Amino acid sequence: MPTDTATSSAPMKLVVTGGAGYVGSVCAARLVEAGHDVTVVDDLSTGHADAVPDGVRFIQGDAADVAETLLSQGFDGVLHFAAKSLVGESMQDPGLYWRGNVLTSLRLLEAMRKHGTPRLVFSSTAATYGEPEVSPIPETAPTGPTNTYGATKLAIDYAITSYARAHGLAATSLRYFNVAGAYGRYGERHATETHLIPIVLQVATGDRDRVQIFGEDYPTPDGTAVRDYIHVHDLADAHLLALEHATEGRHEIYNLGNGTGFSVREVIDACRAVTGHDIPAAVAPRRSGDPAVLVASAEKARAELGWTPQHTDLQGIVSDAWRFTQQRARA
Repeated sequence: MPTDTATSSAPMKLVVTGGAGYVGSVCAARLVEAGHDVTVVDDLSTGHADAVPDGVRFIQGDAADVAETLLSQGFDGVLHFAAKSLVGESMQDPGLYWRGNVLTSLRLLEAMRKHGTPRLVFSSTAATYGEPEVSPIPETAPTGPTNTYGATKLAIDYAITSYARAHGLAATSLRYFNVAGAYGRYGERHATETHLIPIVLQVATGDRDRVQIFGEDYPTPDGTAVRDYIHVHDLADAHLLALEHATEGRHEIYNLGNGTGFSVREVIDACRAVTGHDIPAAVAPRRSGDPAVLVASAEKARAELGWTPQHTDLQGIVSDAWRFTQQRARA
C-alpha cells in the first residue's frame, strides 16, 4: 500500500460499490458535488439505474467480479456499500450472505492490496452489537450479532483490521443505526421494505392498510421500542469526512446516529403530521430479539471526524422521505 494518508480534501478518484442503492447513491452524489471523480459499480439486484448520479462512470456488475480489472486502473479509494441486507433472509439463506457479503469483500480487499488502493470506507451496521446492555451504545460495547447479516458485517470488520495492519490500508467502518430521509432525487425504495418510516408512509399512500406496532409493553415512555434515526444526508457527509481522516495502517470504527431515540409511536405520529393522513396502527406481539432501545453514541465521530448531524428533527426527516415518496408517485 502507498504510504500516504487520506487527510487531504483534494479531489480523489474513487469507486463506490452499491452506488445505485439508497445510501450508496446519496453518498455518490455528495462525492460528485465535492469534486471527486466517481465510478459506481452496482449489479442492480436491489439498486436502481436511475438512482446513479449524473457525472459518474457506471459499471453494471458484481463488485467481486469487476474489482480486479477496475482497480488496476488506479484509484485513491473505495467506498463499499454493496451487500445483502435483509435480516430475515439472512437467517433463512445464510450462504447467500456469507458469499455475497464476506467473500465479495475479501475479493475487493485483495484487489485493493494488489493494486495499491490506499483508502477504504466500509458500510457497517449497528447489527454487529446484537442486543447491547448499554445505551447510548459506544464503539467499545461488546459485539454479539443475533443474525447472519450482522455476523457477516462483523466478519468483514475483522478482515479489514487485518488488511490495515498487514498492508497499510487506511480504513474506516461506519456503523449505521436507522438511516432515513432523502436527498433530492435519491431516496429509499426497496422491493422488500423493512424500515419503519417508509412502511408507515406506504400506509399514507394506500399501499398498506395499516402499520403494525410490534410490542407496546417495553420499558420506554410509551411502551414501544425506541430507535436512533439518522438522516441520509448526514450519513453521507460522514463518509466524506472518513475519506479525509483515514490513516495508513489503521482501521477506525465509528457509530453514526443522532444520540437520541424516537419510539415507534412517535414515528407514526410524525408521519401523520407530515402527510395529513390518518394512519391506522395495530398492535402485534413483540418480535423475538428486538431490544427496547437502540441509540448510538456518536461522540467518537464528533471528536475525531468533526462530524455533527445537521438534520435531527424527526418531522424534518419524515418530510424529506415523504417528499421523495410523492415525487416517485408522480414520476
